[in-house]
Amino acid sequence: MTETFAPEFVEWPKTKRLFRDIIVSEKLDGTNAAIHISEDGQVAAQSRRRLITPTSDNFGFATWVHDNAADLAHILGPGLHFGEWWGRGIQRGYGLDHKRFSLFNTDRWFKTGDDGIDSMATRAELSSLAGQIGSVPVLYQGEFRESQIRVALAKLQLSGSVAAPGFMNPEGICVYHTQTRGVFKVTLDNQDAGKWEVAA
Repeated sequence: MTETFAPEFVEWPKTKRLFRDIIVSEKLDGTNAAIHISEDGQVAAQSRRRLITPTSDNFGFATWVHDNAADLAHILGPGLHFGEWWGRGIQRGYGLDHKRFSLFNTDRWFKTGDDGIDSMATRAELSSLAGQIGSVPVLYQGEFRESQIRVALAKLQLSGSVAAPGFMNPEGICVYHTQTRGVFKVTLDNQDAGKWEVAA
């Protein structure tokens, strides 16, 4: 006797709405990085694919995090903080004489703290890391509109990088869709081609 087929019910996910807020930011050409900060102030670093240390580093990011752990814990607070480590000696370099860490979560960077007084941005400006840590530049924030995405790209192409003024070869943009929490990128060189199409 054969058993009755009894599949598991799988619900179709709720369809997200396209015309919700987006945040368009400059896409920086560096290396993906993150800073872990525990509730008791312990600090660690990671690259895109692994945890890193000063003895097993990625473009000096773990060393910078190690050397500035106390300031980073104070500025960022507990959590996992993703961003781009960019500047001198990494990818485009942007004509800089140093490296910088720019956080992807722009809302969190500028949000006033629970004490109603300061934000990460304020704490950074008052620290020894002023000019070394910030957030990616926001080029547009508001309802999803393709025209605004194209305007942001055109401005970058014509005026150069917002993150490094005067650098005329910016990479492109990232579009964060607030409802789906998805991030999409558009680059200025071969913007819609995949890596294999570009190589062909």
